[in-house]
Amino acid sequence: MTTLRVIVDDVLTDVPDGISRYSLELTRQLIATAPRGCVVEGIVAARSETDRRVLQQLLPGLVGVHALPVGSRELALAWQMGVKLPMGGGLIHAPSLLAPLFKHDASDSVDQTTVTVHDVSAWTAPEAVGVVEAAWQKAMVKRARKFADAVVVPTHAVADQLNQVAKLGDRIRVIGGAPSDTLQVPDDADARAGALRLPERYIATVSSLDPRRGLRALIGAMTDPALHDLPLLVVGPEEHHGERVSTVAMEAGLAEGRVRTLGSLGDPDLAVVLSRATVFVYPNLSSGFGLPVVEAMRFGTPVVHSDDPAVAEVAFGAGVTVPREDSEGYPARLAEAVSSVVADDTLRERLRFAGMDRAAAFSWRASAESVWQLHAEL
Repeated sequence: MTTLRVIVDDVLTDVPDGISRYSLELTRQLIATAPRGCVVEGIVAARSETDRRVLQQLLPGLVGVHALPVGSRELALAWQMGVKLPMGGGLIHAPSLLAPLFKHDASDSVDQTTVTVHDVSAWTAPEAVGVVEAAWQKAMVKRARKFADAVVVPTHAVADQLNQVAKLGDRIRVIGGAPSDTLQVPDDADARAGALRLPERYIATVSSLDPRRGLRALIGAMTDPALHDLPLLVVGPEEHHGERVSTVAMEAGLAEGRVRTLGSLGDPDLAVVLSRATVFVYPNLSSGFGLPVVEAMRFGTPVVHSDDPAVAEVAFGAGVTVPREDSEGYPARLAEAVSSVVADDTLRERLRFAGMDRAAAFSWRASAESVWQLHAEL
């Protein structure tokens, strides 16, 4: 029996984010697609019995959960410093940079460690990531360069960027993400739309005031007269490092309520928001994958997005691309692109079908099968 041991501590994070969702969805499908004679075990930091039960509920089919003797913060620090903890070897897959990266016999197929790098923000935008987090990510990539058998990235764009800072060569493998299978329009969609106070027509985005997200530029685009009758609904937090979305909108001269944050949404509510939007805009200035673009396309919602290399790679021509250069002119270009989609029924219909076709190319099952194949090749 072959056991793939997956680091699943991110699944139990207090504040769910893209990495925790990636870890959850990928591990679910690793369990579902396990080849004959293979099983999946979870590895976590020291956790309460309640947390471990929750993990088993979220990931049914795990053959066991191996808890390490230190908490999550201590675990991240220990592995950064190269401190080994009692956990054994075997096939280890880390859906993030939280990985046990130590010297081992690379020619021994029994001991393998693969790690995942989602983006290179630690180098390109350390101020947005945070000094401590950026230093940790850089240290873990340095350890990956020395000890990882393979490094998974979500796009070829990230592969190119990572090779510029870490020189990992052919150890880099591109395995992307996908929308969750639970992201479906629910039967009570009308009731949910009412509870969310969704207008008949609106622009939607998944964003925050994190400088990498480009939300300020999108809010600036909303001042264009061509968009005067459309509100902007933001799936994401109202506040980021003390700044509020409503304040940024007010300072841009927009009427109260023209830009409204919806906070973090569960899959049923998110599906309703995305599926009913007139247009979905993803203005990110820097991204590793751009999952919301694929999620919106799944519902046939027309998409306008930045020309960030990773986002453009994922969209693959199924959306309207807006250049980021000349940052002062970026809001105006966003406004022009959005207004062109809103005003053109033929364009919206073309984007609808192109988007659904593109979204069909992504599945967590295919991603999990690629991970199994990667370990088989190693």
